[in-house]
Amino acid sequence: MTQAISVMWFRQDLRINDNPALHAACDSGEVIPVYIIDTDTPEQFQKGGASNWWLHHSLSSLNQRLNGNLQVFVGSAKKILIELMHAFGANSIFWNRCYTPWEMERDKRLKTALKKSGFNARSFNGSLLWEPMDVLKKDGTPYKVFTPYYRKGCLGKDAPRMPMGVPSSIEFAEVENKGTAIDDLGLLPTITWDTQIANQWQPGESSASDKLEQFISSAVTQYRERRNFPSVTGTSQLSPHLHFGEISPHQIWYAILGAFGDTSQEGIDTFLSEIGWREFSYYLLYHFPTLPTENFNAKFDHFEWLSDTDALNAWKQGNTGIPIVDAGMRELWQTGYMHNRVRMIVGSFLVKNLLLDWREGERWFWDCLLDADLASNSASWQWVAGSGADAAPYFRVFNPVLQGEKFDSKGNYVRRYCPELKDLPDKYIHKPWEAPSIIAKGVGVELGKTYPKPIVDLKASRLRALDAFAKIKGK
Repeated sequence: MTQAISVMWFRQDLRINDNPALHAACDSGEVIPVYIIDTDTPEQFQKGGASNWWLHHSLSSLNQRLNGNLQVFVGSAKKILIELMHAFGANSIFWNRCYTPWEMERDKRLKTALKKSGFNARSFNGSLLWEPMDVLKKDGTPYKVFTPYYRKGCLGKDAPRMPMGVPSSIEFAEVENKGTAIDDLGLLPTITWDTQIANQWQPGESSASDKLEQFISSAVTQYRERRNFPSVTGTSQLSPHLHFGEISPHQIWYAILGAFGDTSQEGIDTFLSEIGWREFSYYLLYHFPTLPTENFNAKFDHFEWLSDTDALNAWKQGNTGIPIVDAGMRELWQTGYMHNRVRMIVGSFLVKNLLLDWREGERWFWDCLLDADLASNSASWQWVAGSGADAAPYFRVFNPVLQGEKFDSKGNYVRRYCPELKDLPDKYIHKPWEAPSIIAKGVGVELGKTYPKPIVDLKASRLRALDAFAKIKGK
């Protein structure tokens, strides 16, 4: 008797462990694993260079785990999938849900078209602990503040499902591979800007699992304090793995609880609440789909952002003359990543000291981050700008010098990414403009030549920001 054939459509779930859709496909019969680079994705949200680098290696890793059976395509996902169902004689297709507005709309249309053609199409939750449509206030409206959303709306509900493990067996259908070789997708850069990224990161499910294990054994209990210091390994660095679905939040959640039993230790609770913030970001994007492009707080529609290409480029290139900001932006360019504390510092500097639109920062991060995630990127940038849900108040302007002195007191982080300042005494590493000329020249630092002069006066720009934000306060 011929077994039923199912298509397993991989998306942001590039793993075989704890993959609900894959389990369903395996239970249904023989499996054809498929991944599609969907050209119907709106142009502004197609993956940037850093994300494409990760995707290439993640797909290669997944293909190995699938014994070379992954079929990869480029084009309209809806058109390709319907054609494949007919070509392969498949009767079912399974996928895990995505939550960006256009993906939800595409999937809805696709599921309707598949069912009209007589195919079985089912989707699952493989990437969130709590689905957005299931967490609402008593009046049926969505939460807009993180703490009640997380503490009451999420933790007050049923516990997240347990991880499902790896399917006991995967029977691959013996069909022709109609796809494109991963190496022919053009995801890797044509010039070698990725050397340092490749030295620092190893995409794939196995690496994600190893990173989680290492974090649990060495850093999570101290997470509450160490997460703020960019020169130490105090964070999990799991965000790219989470974004591409090489590990699920369920695996992380229960690995933490399994190792420590409960959340009574401060570091544990703090880390899990960061997983909660990721959930909140997806929740906001689901309920407020204009989050990536429009101010969540309509008052900011009246805000008069400046237009300054030179300042924007200096920020992008890490040449603002503010060491902690420049170190962060150079880390981003060199490694495809930026420490979370520094993300807040560089974000505040862009929107408040330079008065440049938060969407400029969001776009640059989207292109440069390995973990570029529409929900998290949009929610976090709006939070920094003060225009988002549960946002930082408009009058909160990070002082990058004080932030650097507090969280990088010895200047180790700045020295790593701004080596032209490496010989400055600790006292001046975050404010080289205050170094006496004899000291600065003695270590080869000459502002305006070896390192930029500050492109803006921090005190004056803070006052300018407060004045600008005050103008929209009553609107």
